[in-house]
Amino acid sequence: MIKLKETIVVEGKYDKIKLSSIFDANIIDIGGFKVFKNKENIELLKRIAEKKGIIILTDSDSSGFKIRNYLKSCLAGKKVYNVYIPDIKGKEKRKDKPSSEGLLGVEGMEKEIIIQAFEKSGVFNNKTDFSKDKKITKADLYRAGLYGKENSKEKRMEFLKKNNLPQKLSSNSLIEILNSLGINL
Repeated sequence: MIKLKETIVVEGKYDKIKLSSIFDANIIDIGGFKVFKNKENIELLKRIAEKKGIIILTDSDSSGFKIRNYLKSCLAGKKVYNVYIPDIKGKEKRKDKPSSEGLLGVEGMEKEIIIQAFEKSGVFNNKTDFSKDKKITKADLYRAGLYGKENSKEKRMEFLKKNNLPQKLSSNSLIEILNSLGINL
């Protein structure tokens, strides 16, 4: 078991069960889209994020990104790590059919993939810089052809796939990840 001082926030109870077998940490199941209506839960997450830090781990499908982006906006300025699982086709064992996007969620990921995702995020060595001064900017993405140019989307998708990152990362999220990992373009 890997001990973490930060609290891990996941979409549902099966994600929590999966992570409980890997991490010795406080894990909060936000109940999927219920998070949008639960203001008390958001206030609690803000307090936890200020004190010890929050790790957001959602599925890499559209719903997961909606929840992640909502949490990121609610927790802006707090200690927040974003851990992203890669886009892997498949279905969870407990389900009869794959999700609408055909991607595995957190609960369906292998232990090693989850640990790699945490390593990449900088959680284990606290590499994440919570300051506003980031090394990589949108201008850097533009110069690298990953944003704002013809074929940028295709180049960004190729870059994300090569680096085993979810295909739905926005430019801003990509910047955050690259800075967290200390990756230069």
